[in-house]
Amino acid sequence: MLLDLGPDIAPRAVIGDKGYASKANRALARTRGIAPVIPHKDNEKGKPVFFARTLYKARARIEQGIGALKRFKRVALRCEKTARNFRSIVSIAAGLCLIKFVHTA
Repeated sequence: MLLDLGPDIAPRAVIGDKGYASKANRALARTRGIAPVIPHKDNEKGKPVFFARTLYKARARIEQGIGALKRFKRVALRCEKTARNFRSIVSIAAGLCLIKFVHTA
């Protein structure tokens, strides 16, 4: 199940794309007290007027950040066998991305 994250994790919102726009996914999120930030499909009937666009824009930023990390071959292919080493490689890649972002701004 998509929202089974563990007992100690309680998200306030779930952000998804139109592929998760079913009524069942929205209802499941609401029963758990999570606000679904999923755009409605164009052909969906009974769409509400309000949609949290500012929260949904964060999804694009997250995907761009993951895409920047996946440009590093060791991150994309998960060459590291242990979780500790993989976290280290991701941290190094994130640092290099941050340095590049700061120096080009």
